[in-house]
Amino acid sequence: MRQDGTGQLIDAYGRVVRDLRISITDRCNFRCSYCMPEEGMKWLDRPELLSFEEIERVVKVLIERYNFESVRLTGGEPTVRAQLPLLVEKLAKLKTPSGKDLDLSLTTNGATLRLLASDLKNAGLSRINISLDTLRQDRFIELTKRDQLHNVISGIHAAVEAGLQPVKINTVVMRGVNDDELVEMVRFAREIGVIARFIEFMPLDGDNSWAPSQVVPATEIVQKVTESFPAKQISHGSDPAKRYVFDDQKGEFGVIASVTIPFCDACDRIRLTADGKIRNCLFAVEEQDIKTILRGNGSDDDLAQVFENSAKSKWAGHSIGNVNFIRPKRSMSQIGG
Repeated sequence: MRQDGTGQLIDAYGRVVRDLRISITDRCNFRCSYCMPEEGMKWLDRPELLSFEEIERVVKVLIERYNFESVRLTGGEPTVRAQLPLLVEKLAKLKTPSGKDLDLSLTTNGATLRLLASDLKNAGLSRINISLDTLRQDRFIELTKRDQLHNVISGIHAAVEAGLQPVKINTVVMRGVNDDELVEMVRFAREIGVIARFIEFMPLDGDNSWAPSQVVPATEIVQKVTESFPAKQISHGSDPAKRYVFDDQKGEFGVIASVTIPFCDACDRIRLTADGKIRNCLFAVEEQDIKTILRGNGSDDDLAQVFENSAKSKWAGHSIGNVNFIRPKRSMSQIGG
């Protein structure tokens, strides 16, 4: 890694790192199997979580020293963290060196969003992603182990009503589970003015049962959707989702091909776990601790050194499907989506 005088964090492969994903809790009110095991999770004790002030300090250093432009809050489920709008308000007050607002977003399961959407918007949240893997109640209960579909749908409408833009629905597509709902999900999204995004099933499931046969390739997803709703691909930059605009101009959909067409060569993000570890990849097998620095009177220079070391060790790619792929020890809920 080099910090080349332009205020950028650049890894060994020349990728500029400027997007931070922050897990603010490992807890969740759902039990989606692709994210965590149904039973046996050991939650972090409250003192183990980074405080809002500690998170704010990390973000401030990354903005001021490396021109970070984007921060996404994740979990577990971030809305189970008490006083979430207060954290949003703290981060929304931070400006980039050029004076621009921070692109501040949130990923949530939406179950309690009806109660929070307006407060989050007023606190400064820019946009929101809501996880929804099925529109069928029986299937929803089977996937999440919770009867909360009506609350999630209500939360999506609340996000739209609050003026969060854009609102994206994230659907993890699993062979033989929900791959027959692609067109139905797109139709639902178009009707209410949100963006459907489909994500290939990744090996970060809670019960370690992932297999390549469960992955529905992005090419198949696009084909199924465009047979009913013709669309053309447009440029997507460093966004992991390939974007497709409908021919009738009534919105767009996206596909994240994490497994079959990795976007590692354009990856611009690092991750901060709820317990204060820096990860340079969703599939990283090593982490760098910064909580000790934050709580041990460490300087901003000490934090910066960890960020630079992490960027320096960032892989060229995650190697899913290759014989040398090593599965992370943590599940998705412990890393942050």
